[in-house]
Amino acid sequence: MPQVFEFKLPDLGEGLTEAEIVRWLVEVGDVVAIDQPVVEVETAKAMVEVPCPYGGVVTARFGEEGTELPVGAPLLTVAVGSEGALGPVGLVGSGSGSGAEAGSVVSAVGSGAGSGGAGSGSGSGEAEASGNVLVGYGTGAPVARRRRVRPEAMAVPAAAYVTAAAAVSAAVPDAVQGPVAVVSPLVRKLARQHDLDLRQLAGSGPDGLILRADVESAIRALTEGAAAPTPTSASVPESVSAVQPSGTSVAQPAASSAVERIPLRGVRGAVADKLARSRREIPDATCWVDADATELMAARSAMNSAGGPAAGPKVSVLALLARICTAALARFPELNSTVDLEAREIVRLPEVHLGFAAQTERGLVVPVVRDAQARNAESIGAEIARLTEAARTGRLTPAELTGGTFTLNNYGVFGVDGSTPIINHPEAAMLGVGRIVPKPWVHEGELAVRQVVQLSLTFDHRVCDGGTAGGFLRYVADCVEQPAVLLRTL
Repeated sequence: MPQVFEFKLPDLGEGLTEAEIVRWLVEVGDVVAIDQPVVEVETAKAMVEVPCPYGGVVTARFGEEGTELPVGAPLLTVAVGSEGALGPVGLVGSGSGSGAEAGSVVSAVGSGAGSGGAGSGSGSGEAEASGNVLVGYGTGAPVARRRRVRPEAMAVPAAAYVTAAAAVSAAVPDAVQGPVAVVSPLVRKLARQHDLDLRQLAGSGPDGLILRADVESAIRALTEGAAAPTPTSASVPESVSAVQPSGTSVAQPAASSAVERIPLRGVRGAVADKLARSRREIPDATCWVDADATELMAARSAMNSAGGPAAGPKVSVLALLARICTAALARFPELNSTVDLEAREIVRLPEVHLGFAAQTERGLVVPVVRDAQARNAESIGAEIARLTEAARTGRLTPAELTGGTFTLNNYGVFGVDGSTPIINHPEAAMLGVGRIVPKPWVHEGELAVRQVVQLSLTFDHRVCDGGTAGGFLRYVADCVEQPAVLLRTL
């Protein structure tokens, strides 16, 4: 008799306590292999594919796409074994099976539960435990004793598993059977708010991915196609009160307007918590300066034209500014630090792990370039490009989103000149960069049109005073105006 194992949402590390189901990778009745990814979840740090530590047939899934689950909540159940049929798995799907009727339901979460599950069966009913670990979770069965299910062994009972699992599928609503080609939880929420069936939409994204624009287009089509209500003799405009013969007036009921409530969870919730904590704990101050970036842009153009196409990827303005930041932090290490409140100490950090703000469909994220102080502009640019692509596709790992010591925020891409950045807690400073635009500028005693940029530095006033912050910002501006200044530190 096969055993049915319940796989729970594992601890994904970094102190995360919950995750949102973004996309199911398997359906009820599918045969899965050991360590095969079965679901894609979104945490406050990144999107992660979660592998299942058992090989067998999926008999039930718990939670629709877009549902938020706490760590330890059931994800799915898997029937493991190579003899007999599943029996009445409908009881297993609800987690209420008992005795021999429903088979054995074994929880699988954390290393302890994993080993317990592996030891609870014998023979053909023994659980297939992977022994692998994913950011702090895994099954504890010794790898040397692990027995994998051979393809020829799975071929015979697979049909019986699928037939038995059909009983579960019949009882599951259509909304939870099979994945939908949607990645963004915001798109799903928008569709739910307007009673749109995503399965009826054709996505315009890669591989038929349903984008927000597709949902908004469908909403507009429904709105425009809806027939306007025909006014009757009893109808009265909402802005006019109905006057009774006696002279008393009765106000017409105002049109009800739905109040939209957006949960602060996932990436947006993590950003909100961090920004609020920054404002509560850090006494920040901001200083700014305009700089003539004409020479920096000319230097970048010369770098990218030297050597022709064989020279490699182009050096971005952000990469040059990041290299300038590492040189400035070497001169002003006070800004590459953090504050230990309990010990009442300023902790200066030896390495520069440079974060840069990146806007994505999932919200604002800050990927981190590790050991930026040991990289040149080309190396920093290549790493920024890699992390930006990972952020765009939602594939950043928690490690790539944590551990920053200083942040560079290029808000000029939004077409604005200046801002007062909020420090990325627990760092001590953030440099903001506005757009680079032609402006009148006094150059060598004459009025000229130059490429001007506004630089703003928000800093923790506990780690340094205005003189240090001003010196840092002035050095950055000098390097922007005269890139040759950097030659001293290259």
